[in-house]
Parts: sequence; structure tokens; C-alpha cells
Amino acid sequence: MKYSEKPRKKRSQRDYNLGFKLAVISQVEKGDMTYKQAQKAYGIQGRSTVLVWLRKHGTLDWSKPRPKVATIQMKETPAQKIKRLERELSDEKLKNKVLNTMIDISDQQYGTSIRKKYLPNQSKESDNKE
Repeated sequence: MKYSEKPRKKRSQRDYNLGFKLAVISQVEKGDMTYKQAQKAYGIQGRSTVLVWLRKHGTLDWSKPRPKVATIQMKETPAQKIKRLERELSDEKLKNKVLNTMIDISDQQYGTSIRKKYLPNQSKESDNKE
């Protein structure tokens, strides 16, 4: 533990007032932290306490069970959507870099020419016809 951090005491359920609950819920729904991070940051003991608060006081729809595969279909806050899209963009950039490197290696080792040439070289004869 760092010296600058204050040790957090464990709290009981009756310690949490409505304002505190709503502040924690707001941070989780904005995407600033996950419910587990909120539990750790605020010293909340119960594993599902923050989830119960989210279902009871949150603005997201918790009535339907969350689909395990298609998590994008859930309502996202704008901040969550931005973070998700930034992650997806960085993943695609990395994938693109890997594929380009593979093409370069293939071209060097096997003498292939995989990249498509978008502007073919025109002969001088075709230039004169126009």
C-alpha cells in the first residue's frame, strides 16, 4: 500500500445513503469504472451490492437478461460507446499493421507481388491516342 493512500474501512449496508449510491451508479453508467472497480475504490463489501443499486436506481434497463454474445445491443452511454469504438479502432489498426507486415515479408521472401497496383502504367501509345 502506498503512503498517500488512506486505508479504507469496511462498511456495512446502512452506511450508504442514497446520494452515495447515486454517485457510484453514475460513475459506473458513464463508463468511468466497472462495478467491481467501484466496489474496490469505495470499500463496498458485498459482491452484488453495486449491481443491486444499478438495477434499483440506475437508468439502464435491467428487466431483460443481458445477452452473452451480443453485448453491443445493450443501451450504451455515449462515453461507453466512444470507449468501445476507440478500442475497436485500435484493434483494427493493429490487425492492419500485422497483415501489411505479413504481405511485406511474403513479397521479400518469395518474390511475390500481392499488393494490387491501383494505377496501371500506361504505354506511351495510349497517351498519344487521346
